[in-house]
Amino acid sequence: MKSLFRENIGEALVGLFVVVFAAWFVWFSWTKTGGGTKEGAIHVTALFPNSTGINVGSEVRVAGMKVGTVSDQALDPQSFQVKATLALDPAVKLPADSSAAITSEGFLGATFVSLIPGGETVALKDGDTIADTQGAMDLMSMVGQFINKSGDSKAPAEEAPKP
Repeated sequence: MKSLFRENIGEALVGLFVVVFAAWFVWFSWTKTGGGTKEGAIHVTALFPNSTGINVGSEVRVAGMKVGTVSDQALDPQSFQVKATLALDPAVKLPADSSAAITSEGFLGATFVSLIPGGETVALKDGDTIADTQGAMDLMSMVGQFINKSGDSKAPAEEAPKP
């Protein structure tokens, strides 16, 4: 057994190095791509009427810059709206009257939560709720309304009776 171990020590060390390097690479990638929440993150909730397109891990952005992630989603039993918990970077001090909207980068782009800063001097703190929210737009119903002209406010002109 000792001779077998001595013959394969080089292979065993290379294998151990590969496993350690792979574990480090996974950890490095996870932290650099925002896979985990920042330490000391501020957790705030927002109620959305429609949360289509966002999931746990979706980005939260302010002016296009990532400032957090969606850390939890659940259906609120009282209002039947989606209660999303947002984990925000503690270095970003957003006003307490900020609003949230679910938006996307385009037709095929990623969907994310966009925060629009308010004008209040008091910052959001852990456990706060964002009251002003806008849910996701349903693209298919908008296309259907356009095609069917169901949003047209003009009623068709009736023919006047002939005397």
